[in-house]
Amino acid sequence: MIIVSGLSGSGKSVALQSLEDIGYYCVDNLPSVLLPELGGYLNDDAAQKSAHLLRGVAVSIDSRNKHFLLLLDEQLKKLEQRKNSYRILFLQADEQALIRRYSETRRRHPLTDVRTSLLEGIRQESLLLQPVHERAEKIIDTTDTTPHELRGLIRDFAAGGLASGALFVLESFGFKFGLPKEADFVFDVRCLPNPYWDENLRALNGLDQAVIDYLRARQPVRRMVDEIYHFLKQWLPGFAAENRSYFTVAIGCTGGRHRSVYVAEQLRERFSGADIKAQMRHRELSK
Repeated sequence: MIIVSGLSGSGKSVALQSLEDIGYYCVDNLPSVLLPELGGYLNDDAAQKSAHLLRGVAVSIDSRNKHFLLLLDEQLKKLEQRKNSYRILFLQADEQALIRRYSETRRRHPLTDVRTSLLEGIRQESLLLQPVHERAEKIIDTTDTTPHELRGLIRDFAAGGLASGALFVLESFGFKFGLPKEADFVFDVRCLPNPYWDENLRALNGLDQAVIDYLRARQPVRRMVDEIYHFLKQWLPGFAAENRSYFTVAIGCTGGRHRSVYVAEQLRERFSGADIKAQMRHRELSK
């Protein structure tokens, strides 16, 4: 079970649609008191026989029903007592982004009224959802995330719960386009030799053989890959032991097309076949 929560306007509807697209049965705005009932159904014999038909169940729980939200902690304990596994995904965005989205859609924020402005409602909601935020396995900031990018992040998160062993996403990016806000680790490889300054390589990227050969031949690049790999190999199992089944490791260079792509691919190759599974995302190459 995936529980989707977060600030109104942060993309929860996109998240549920994405989960539905990959085979989850989705329920929007489920009262938290019904979570144990849903968990009980998933445990019974009839549901077990049809489990192959569903990839999972996803429910959205947020501030649209404040009374039920206040009972969430109690209901989660009941789920745990019934041996139902669940993961909480929390979506957020900064205040100005949320204000802009509400202005563009002309929707009403669930906590606004004649006495409460939009900004006040956003801040009240943030405080109300703080306990859920603290329990979340994954927090995604959608301030600068497109719906297409968010769908990819949601698919990656869902895959993390279905993989055998821990799973992490290796993401290459360009610093000049901003840090990936969902990253748990960020490694800066801008100190490495840059293929961009070779006119024959400038239009290529880190997936092209000529760029691979250029970077592989340089000792500082090999050393950087070695040291990042050994750091991750040592510390990622500790996150997995804390029930973190999904985390993101971001590798950044200036433009996100050469060095970061190459280093990320080298790391994925090294983790291939290990207990910790690696997925790949090249943020700037998908633009």
